[in-house]
Amino acid sequence: MSAAMVELAGWGSFYVIVGSASGALIGLQFVVMTLLAERPPIDAAAAGAAFASPTIVHFGAVLLLSALLNAPWHTIAVPATLWGLMGLGGLAYAVIVARRMQRQAAYRPGWEDWVFHVVLPAIAYAALAGSAFFAPSDTRAVLFCVGAAALLLLFTAIHNAWDSVAYHVLVSTRKVGTDPRRSRSSVRDK
Repeated sequence: MSAAMVELAGWGSFYVIVGSASGALIGLQFVVMTLLAERPPIDAAAAGAAFASPTIVHFGAVLLLSALLNAPWHTIAVPATLWGLMGLGGLAYAVIVARRMQRQAAYRPGWEDWVFHVVLPAIAYAALAGSAFFAPSDTRAVLFCVGAAALLLLFTAIHNAWDSVAYHVLVSTRKVGTDPRRSRSSVRDK
């Protein structure tokens, strides 16, 4: 086994934990989306494409990255190529998300939205893309860079998921004039 593959083998537990967390959080996002579907806001589709879909994409990217790096590769070149392609795809997706955020009319994004939905994911995906080139020559440092990118995507997606739920529960429901503490039956009776 090459030195690069020994380095990669040491990351197995890390990616099992990170990948499991991503998979579980993807499942929770489906539950949340189902609950929010009862009262979708105006322009929900455009806002969803700008804010909700990227969260699932980032969780999915972490899950895929975890699976790739736990596979029994014989050389670092193949997984490095794959995570490099993921990084390039993620950078392209960050541009798409930025355009969607500008075009949707349901919500006016603030600076925090731009940082967590565009800037931080772009940094993580750029780290993946760039690190792929250095994997054969400096595997140890590159694997820390890939791990940091995975964590950045995971925590960014967690933030975005929480932010989205908090917005829908605390802001969106109040905009339509309902009190989220009241049951639907009491609203119908009035």
